Amino acid sequence: MGMMAELSNDWTIYEAAHLLNRAGFGGTPSVIEDFHQMGRHGAVDWLLEAKEKTPVSPPAWTKEERGDRLAELRQDRAQFAGLSVKEREEMRRKLQRERQQEYRKQNRSLTGWWVNRMIQTDAPLVEKMALFWHDHFPSSSQKVRVPQFLYQQNALFRKEALGNFGRLTHAIAEDPAMMIYLDSSQSSKKKPNENFARELMELFTLGEGHYTEEDIKGAARAFTGYRVDRLTGKVSFQQRLWDEGDKTILGQTGPFKGQDVVKILLENPRCGHYLAEKIWEFFAYENPEPELLSRLGNGFFKVGYELKPLLRKIFLSEEFYSPRAMHSQIKSPLSFLAMMYRQLELGSVPEAVVFQVLQQLGQLPFLPPNVAGWDWGRAWVNTNTLLTRYHFAGLVTGAGGDPKMVMSGQMANNAKASAFLGRALQRGMTRPDFEKLAPREEREDIPKLVRNLGFRLFGAPLSEKDRVAFESYAKAKKGVVFTNTEVAELMHLMMSTPTYQLT
Repeated sequence: MGMMAELSNDWTIYEAAHLLNRAGFGGTPSVIEDFHQMGRHGAVDWLLEAKEKTPVSPPAWTKEERGDRLAELRQDRAQFAGLSVKEREEMRRKLQRERQQEYRKQNRSLTGWWVNRMIQTDAPLVEKMALFWHDHFPSSSQKVRVPQFLYQQNALFRKEALGNFGRLTHAIAEDPAMMIYLDSSQSSKKKPNENFARELMELFTLGEGHYTEEDIKGAARAFTGYRVDRLTGKVSFQQRLWDEGDKTILGQTGPFKGQDVVKILLENPRCGHYLAEKIWEFFAYENPEPELLSRLGNGFFKVGYELKPLLRKIFLSEEFYSPRAMHSQIKSPLSFLAMMYRQLELGSVPEAVVFQVLQQLGQLPFLPPNVAGWDWGRAWVNTNTLLTRYHFAGLVTGAGGDPKMVMSGQMANNAKASAFLGRALQRGMTRPDFEKLAPREEREDIPKLVRNLGFRLFGAPLSEKDRVAFESYAKAKKGVVFTNTEVAELMHLMMSTPTYQLT
């Protein structure tokens, strides 16, 4: 078959697991089996058209009108009446501390809500693409400091998750969180700010080396005059602050405004190639062949940046199911957590646990490290983050926090895991139903038990080395009966391998 050849409807159950892992956050063996029964084409169609049936309810504060902040502000000001200058300063600091504490609390609840939505979603590709857009168009709570704006931006990513990249880029240019994060809300003709203009070209549309400094200066002038009301979230264009002079951007000259700049960038075929490469690497593998990128990029540009045709082409391509792609991607912390909870059928994870674990693993939603988003791939794992993954797997299964102790057949030491997750949080965690995950009749047949648990956790055939190690461990542990405790320890051993960190 040639490059980007479309595969037939027939496929293996391991290819079905691969697609569900990459285009979502995995699933149980029964979910994968149902997915496999759809056929390759039917499964891709389902992913592209699935709707959320019972979404996880967002935090109550997200439903509040931003106008309510006006009343809060008046109430704050009323407390200053009759106070001395010193007392006013103390009161101001007190109110500021309270507000910051409230914002931190809201950010944590927002993080917990989104992770649990990933775990429980009926439309996995929508949530996976919302994550992609959050990394592509990052905004940080550290600078934005208005959680409701971040929630609104997240809703925008979900709305256009499988929609149109051009429409999303036009919208993000006037998104309150992005305007605050990249300072376009402060840009005026007297002092144009180049931050958004630069990242729009370098990170969002064209990639480094496909524009000039003069293009950035012109674009910065075009984006002057836009303002965000932090109390209401309303975005306005103030003509008097806009630079009405001619600007030259990518060879075109005129009295452009911000949205004109976005239109010019989208008219450049390079934009299609840049986004197609980034989306391919997110779902498949890094550094694809130039011919593959050329086909994807040209196709994406020709369909006017509609995302569904691009994703369908990727998910039906021979390259997506090649050995280079399958089971070769290091799980991001978010995928690691969401996939684990889906595999073990645990429902939801406590908000405080989400925040603690993802903070330790290096990927907190709404808190990307910089405007380029997160570093992916090998950057996710080092000695510390791997140990944290192993410890957390032990806490989730109830086997303990130290995989080395489990592997040597000794009792696991919970104290080590407590270093990043306190006992109070551990007590609030749901344990797997081992009677369901490993039925009693399966426990009498160790090879079958290992094979079935292996499929649940890895979605791929076990290597001979892993199979022998897991079976040997299980046989050594098995007494008169194979207890739930021993099942937990076997699963912890499986989840404490380098193989489990891959998807």
